[in-house]
Amino acid sequence: MKKAELIFIPAPGIGHLVPTLEFAKRLIDRDDRLFITILSMKFDVSLYPFSDAYTDSLTATQPRIQLIHLPQVNPPPSELLKSRLNYLSVYIENNIPNVKDTVTNIVSSNSNSDSSRVVVGLILDFVCTSMIDVGRELNLPSYLFFTSNAGFLAFMLYLPIRHNQIGNEFSESDPELLIPGILNPLPTGVLPAAVLDKDGGYTAYMKFAQRFRDTKGIIVNTLKELEQYAIDSFSDGQTPPVYTVGPVLGLKGPPNPALDEAERDNIMKWLDDQPPLSVVFLCFGSMGRFDGTQVKEMALGLERSGRRFLWCLRSPTSNDVLPEGFLDQIKGKGMICSGWAPQVEILAHKAVGGFVSHCGWNSILESLWYGVPIVTWPMYAEQQLNAFRMVKEMGLAVELRLDYKSGGDLVMADEIERAVRHVMDDIEVRKKVKEMGETARKALMDGGSSFNSIGQLLEDMIGST
Repeated sequence: MKKAELIFIPAPGIGHLVPTLEFAKRLIDRDDRLFITILSMKFDVSLYPFSDAYTDSLTATQPRIQLIHLPQVNPPPSELLKSRLNYLSVYIENNIPNVKDTVTNIVSSNSNSDSSRVVVGLILDFVCTSMIDVGRELNLPSYLFFTSNAGFLAFMLYLPIRHNQIGNEFSESDPELLIPGILNPLPTGVLPAAVLDKDGGYTAYMKFAQRFRDTKGIIVNTLKELEQYAIDSFSDGQTPPVYTVGPVLGLKGPPNPALDEAERDNIMKWLDDQPPLSVVFLCFGSMGRFDGTQVKEMALGLERSGRRFLWCLRSPTSNDVLPEGFLDQIKGKGMICSGWAPQVEILAHKAVGGFVSHCGWNSILESLWYGVPIVTWPMYAEQQLNAFRMVKEMGLAVELRLDYKSGGDLVMADEIERAVRHVMDDIEVRKKVKEMGETARKALMDGGSSFNSIGQLLEDMIGST
C-alpha cells in the first residue's frame, strides 16, 4: 500500500490552529495511508500567545503527524502594525524561502528512502495563499483550508471581482452589497473592518482572495445543511471544488497556561450548583477586551436582567471598574472569571442556556454543537458578517449588535438586559439551534454530508497513489 503525505501550513493564532490541527487528526483517523507534516512558523508570541504550546501538545500524541518548527525570520517593519492583517501577510511571505527549502527536503528524502511515501499536496490556511507558488515550483497541488464559513468564503471570492470593477477599498458610505452566496443585501457596517482600511488591511485581504481560485480545492469548516445557499453559489464553473468538512471542533479545548486548574474547578463546581438552562455565559475570544465604561454597562445590564451569569472578563482593569457593591449583589447568581475560561466545557454544561459571544466561527460552531443559542456581540475580523448571517439569514442567534467593532460605540445596559432576557426566554431560537446541533452531529457520521465530503477529498487527493 502506497503511503501519502500532506504538508499543512497553518496560520498562527488559536482560532486558526485549532480547526486546522483537528482536521489533520480527522484525516489521519479516516485513512491509514496518510501521513501529515505540519510546518509551524515562528511568530511574535505577544501577538499569538499559546500557539506553540497547542501545536506541540496535539502533535505529540499523533505518531503519523510530524511537526517541523521553521526557523525564525526577521519581523516586518513595525509601522506595518497599523494593520495587523497586513503585518501578518508580510510575515508569512518572509517565510516562503524556509517553507520552500523544507518542502523540497521532504520531497527529496521521500524519493531517496524506502518509505514509498509520496507528497500529494499542500494544505494552506487562507492567509497563506502566497505559498501556492512554492507548490507550483515543486509540482504539488495546493488546497485551501478555510477555517471560517461558506458565507465569508463567498465574500472573499467576490472581492477580486469587485476590485476589477472599482479598484479600491470599501467606504462606509457604499450602498448595500449584493453578493452571490449571501442571501441578504450586506450593509457596509457588517463587512470586516480590514476591507475599509487604507493602511494595508484591504491590500492584504485582496492578496489572499486573488489566489483562492488558483487552488485545486477549497476545504471549508462548515456543513451543507447550515449554509446550502452559499455552497450552491460555488457551482459557477470558476471556483475550484469546495469540500464541506465541518464542524471541525477542538472539543477538548486548547491548552492554556493562563488557566489554572483550581479556577477551572471553581467554575465547573459553580455551574454544577445551578439549575438546568439557567446561566448565560459571556465570553469574547482571545482578543475580546473592553474598557471600564463598557464593563460597567455590562455589569448593570446583567444585574438588571435578573438572570444567572458566568462572565469571562478580560478587561485590563477587571474588577476595579465594576459598579460599587456589584460583587456582593451577584453572590450566588453570578460568577466572574478573570482571564481565560474553559469555553467548550462550559458550553457543554447542562446549566448553560445562552451565550453572549463575539461570533468567531469556532465559537458559533461550538454553540450549535451543544445547542446553546448566541447573543451577537461581534468584535473584529469577519465576526460582524457572521453575526449578521446568524440573525438575518439563519435565525440561529439573538441580535444585540451586528456592526459593533472593538472599541466602538458603547453598548448600553438596557440593550444588554433585553438581549440576555430574550436569549434565555426564546423557545423558538433554542429549538432551532438544538436541531442544527443534531444535524451537525449527523453530518459527521458515516454517510453524513461532511463524512462523504471528506471521503471525496481523500479520493481526489490520494485515490490514485
